[in-house]
Amino acid sequence: MSKRDFIAMEDFDPIAIDDILALATRIKQGEINGGLERKVLAMVFMDPSLRTRSSFEAAMFLHGGHAIVLEPGKGSWTLETTLGAVMDGAGVEHIVDAARVLGRYADAVAVRTFPKGKDWSVEREDRTIRTFAAHCEKPIINLESTRRHPCQGLADALTLEEKLGDARGKRFALTWAWHPKALPTAVPASAAIAAAHLGMNVVIARPEGYDLDPEDLSIIRRQAERQGGSVHLVDNMDEALDGADAVYAKSWGALPLFGQLEAEQQHRSTLRHWKLTSPALARTNKGAGIVMHCLPVRRNVEVDDDVLDGPHSVVVDQAENRLHVQRALLLEMIGKTR
Repeated sequence: MSKRDFIAMEDFDPIAIDDILALATRIKQGEINGGLERKVLAMVFMDPSLRTRSSFEAAMFLHGGHAIVLEPGKGSWTLETTLGAVMDGAGVEHIVDAARVLGRYADAVAVRTFPKGKDWSVEREDRTIRTFAAHCEKPIINLESTRRHPCQGLADALTLEEKLGDARGKRFALTWAWHPKALPTAVPASAAIAAAHLGMNVVIARPEGYDLDPEDLSIIRRQAERQGGSVHLVDNMDEALDGADAVYAKSWGALPLFGQLEAEQQHRSTLRHWKLTSPALARTNKGAGIVMHCLPVRRNVEVDDDVLDGPHSVVVDQAENRLHVQRALLLEMIGKTR
């Protein structure tokens, strides 16, 4: 029987995503315990984590399983990620071998790997996590890669459902925010896919040069159209926030300047006004649009303190929901419910 990886939300049938969200709600209400006894999750963190690592470790413990955490270069061997590499450099172990071995030890393998190169045409292929998936005999879970953060997307969807009820037809504003450095597009793309899955009217605000990957935009549009929603692009935050029921502030890099650090930094140097403030939030539906962010957040840079700590902020609820959706995901993929 072929294994089922969780690399992107859109790879799962919409009904399967709805089932995971419904299961997460039952788990959060305390209806389900156990189900992962004698199950092992191996997690490979090639990049830092707070919420992802702690929530997955907690999820495995709460359901009777065990999590192994590996940080290549910090207690485990540094990994070579290039296929066909002549390994006479810093990489001690190849990811092909690591994937094969971990597949023999664990029931699922979860991987976090951010973009490292300077060519978007190469990085956008998400080769590292897809190499793990190709060579590991057990299911692969994406803990955030170059293109996707599907576990965050699940948590975003659950939070939107909890706060807005039936989200169909409601306005979801994804707005770019200034940040000292260029960040990956995985979170904003996944957040938009999550809102599109719920049938929301997605409005993406970004400065010139900060469009998401064209293929990702096409995926978001297809998801929205299939679920009865829509997607619109605008070039200023105020227009996106007008009447919005939910606002998701997030920074990402200019893909035309991917890997060109100085040029990208110069391009964004005049954009510090792209920040979510109380006056901006007042433009939302009755001034009460919920405020979302994946965390970590640069306070008073991306979002002001009074917004993050205000009555409409749900960022901590989002973070909590990472735990519940991942408990549901693990039970669906390698466990059982009872």
